[in-house]
Amino acid sequence: MAIEITGRSNSPTPIKTTPKAGVESEKKVAVSTPENSDVVALTTTQEIKKAFGPSSASPVDIDRVNSIKKALADGSYQINAEKVAKKMIEFEKLMP
Repeated sequence: MAIEITGRSNSPTPIKTTPKAGVESEKKVAVSTPENSDVVALTTTQEIKKAFGPSSASPVDIDRVNSIKKALADGSYQINAEKVAKKMIEFEKLMP
């Protein structure tokens, strides 16, 4: 099935929003249509900032990164060619 959209320009139309007085920022809104059972849940900006904000448990080990940088700089970093080759073969097997 082909869908054709006409009457659209290439430049997006900016949408300006203003916060409404009396609306709680921590409230989630669920909208349901009577003919379908589809549900839309809106997430507040505070929840998004909380989810993507700085956390105490960083996924990057900064000490390890710094030690590898230092070893690369002074030439003492040892590369295990066999391990690299095995990982490359595993990656190639995953490719279609």
